Amino acid sequence: MEKEQLFDLKEPVIRQDDILVVKDKSFQPANVAIVTGAASGVGRATAITLAANGLTVAGTDVNEERGRETVEIARKLGGRVVFIRADLTKDQEIEKIVREAAKVGTVKFLANIAGMQHINSIEDFPMEMYDLMLRIMLRAPFFLAKLCLPHMKASDDGAGAIGNMSSVHGHIVTKNKPVYNITKFGLRGLTQSIAAEGEGMIRSFSVSTGFVKTPLALNQIPAQAKQRGISQEEVVKNVMMGRSQIKEMMAPVEVANLFTIGFSWLGKYLIGGDLLFDGGMVKTY
Repeated sequence: MEKEQLFDLKEPVIRQDDILVVKDKSFQPANVAIVTGAASGVGRATAITLAANGLTVAGTDVNEERGRETVEIARKLGGRVVFIRADLTKDQEIEKIVREAAKVGTVKFLANIAGMQHINSIEDFPMEMYDLMLRIMLRAPFFLAKLCLPHMKASDDGAGAIGNMSSVHGHIVTKNKPVYNITKFGLRGLTQSIAAEGEGMIRSFSVSTGFVKTPLALNQIPAQAKQRGISQEEVVKNVMMGRSQIKEMMAPVEVANLFTIGFSWLGKYLIGGDLLFDGGMVKTY
């Protein structure tokens, strides 16, 4: 049964009871949260969770079909997600995201979540994949932040917040994930840079978790097994969850709830900080 749960995982269904709801004066339909990667995984869960908290969410992804599914799930849970199809490798489409988001309300929040993975050693890593990953996972978040900051500063209270999806791989590294490691460390640097310039009004934070029940995590199991010359079961047991004191992967909505905390009044003192929810992978023995 345990093996079946590990390898036959689907994205968990998001239920109303799973969503953390925080009463916050900024959580209202007139305010917009941009969420990247909104078609699946943590991005989808975050879009739905923020919408359920009363924000208008501008969810963006390259996958329009699954993005529309996110819109419908949010609607059924009483929230509003406006889907904007966009390719984060193209500057004009990144500009379109912010332009379209500003048409439905005041851009107050940005959640940079979109990401990808490629398993390979440094020696064998394709440079075109290096360029693609950095463009999606570092350059796009930087450019989105650059474009969103003026909107936040021009809002009624001049405040806003930017959350970046980092990882335990923004704290420690595992082999054969060199570019993923680089981008996640880089997002923590971007987070602190935004916070340094935000003067307490524009906050920024990162979220770092271990493995989450998303296609990104589950799809890398076969590649990890091949690279390490071990079974897929050993990858999950000894590599992915080996250092964690909690042997169950997080659900995407649990990660989404951390973004809700960070964007709300509960994150008032979260300025440049990192929410490390990793089951003890990084700092315990």
